[in-house]
Amino acid sequence: MSEVKTYHGSCHCGAVDFEVTTDLTSLMSCNCSLCGRSGAVMRFVPAESFTLLSGDLAQTDYQFNKKSLHHPFCQTCGVRAFSYGAGPDGKVMFALNVRCLDNVDVFALESKQFDGKSL
Repeated sequence: MSEVKTYHGSCHCGAVDFEVTTDLTSLMSCNCSLCGRSGAVMRFVPAESFTLLSGDLAQTDYQFNKKSLHHPFCQTCGVRAFSYGAGPDGKVMFALNVRCLDNVDVFALESKQFDGKSL
């Protein structure tokens, strides 16, 4: 089991910069129309575990389908480092793109497949 620690992450150009405190278990790969195209491997965390260090104004928000989730992406490099929205309990959750975390080998981690196409 992975230990809880603080990870640094960013978009490709570094304009969007963040920290998250989590372990790297319960990862998910989704096949919905957005995730399937971007190849994100996600870890869901509560809002208290996520800190945006810079780049709030460097992002453009994208919403689709029910428009309940926000999928911001960097205006410069186009990378979507995280998404956010209300979780099942109504509290804000962040879906981190684990591929955007520094010094993390995503190929060494297990992720479960989620059939987002069926939603």
